[in-house]
Formats: sequence, C-alpha cells, structure tokens
Amino acid sequence: MIFLQEAKAILQLLIDADACPVIDLALFVSSNYEIKPILFCDTTHRIERENAITIVVPKGPDSVDFKLVNAVTKYDIVITQDYGLAAMCLAKGAFVIDQNGREMTAENIDQLLAFRFESAKFRRAGGRTKGPKKRTEKNNISFEMNFRQICERAILAKKRGDFSD
Repeated sequence: MIFLQEAKAILQLLIDADACPVIDLALFVSSNYEIKPILFCDTTHRIERENAITIVVPKGPDSVDFKLVNAVTKYDIVITQDYGLAAMCLAKGAFVIDQNGREMTAENIDQLLAFRFESAKFRRAGGRTKGPKKRTEKNNISFEMNFRQICERAILAKKRGDFSD
C-alpha cells in the first residue's frame, strides 16, 4: 500500500532490489525527503515493502536492469551494485550509489567497468577471485551518510535544474 502522494514526490529512488541489503535503510532515509521509492525485482525475488512501489519483472538476464533503466530520469537516485546498470543510469543523469555508500560517477565508472571486465576475464581463464566481505555496521553507516548527502544534492540539483554539486 502506498501512502506517499504522487504529487508530493519530486524525485524517484530506484532500487535494484535483488540481493540489496540496504532496502529498509534506504526507505527509512528517503522517507525524510520528497522521494518516491520504487523497488525492482524479478519473480524469484519478489520484494515488497510498505510505502514503496514494487515492480516485478519476469526472470531473465538483465530483465530487472532494463526495466529500471527505462524508468530512471534525470536527478533520480539509483541504488545498485551493478556497474553496467550504473553506467546506463549515469548516462541518463541519475545519481548512483552502491550498498556500501560508494557513489558511482562519470569520473569513476570507466575504472569500475574496466575492473569488472578484467575480473571476469581472469575468472574465465580459470582464476579465482574472493567474494565480497561480510557486511558490517560500518557499511550501513557509510551507506546512510553518503545516501543522505546524495538525496540532498539530487533535490537541490532538481530544484536548480542542473547537475552540479
């Protein structure tokens, strides 16, 4: 059930919700701003929360990513750990942050994509890479602090009609 009025929301928060550990924290923070939260997931990870819209797509390679990128608009905020999706959202003028609070920007996305490519190439050649470290409270604190800053910057940018800090 959605309690947030469409007319009040000035921005959207689009969350790549499959395997996202900060959904509840992001919804809590975004409730302090005029931001409409939308969760994107596939049929195998149906995720619903009160006060958020859930968009469920059929299971398939990148089906969630394509649905999300088609919904994002300039100044929106996206939470994802997928560098490819982040690059597409940045190209549309969105702000992008991962679950650990790292902002993805035009300045760092090429390096992140190159690292992903090299890691995939290494694994295809038989190499093994370590998985992600266990999530800590420090990750949540970093995410919340940086997410709040991005919310404020996005709202200000939208009101000014630009994309600067």
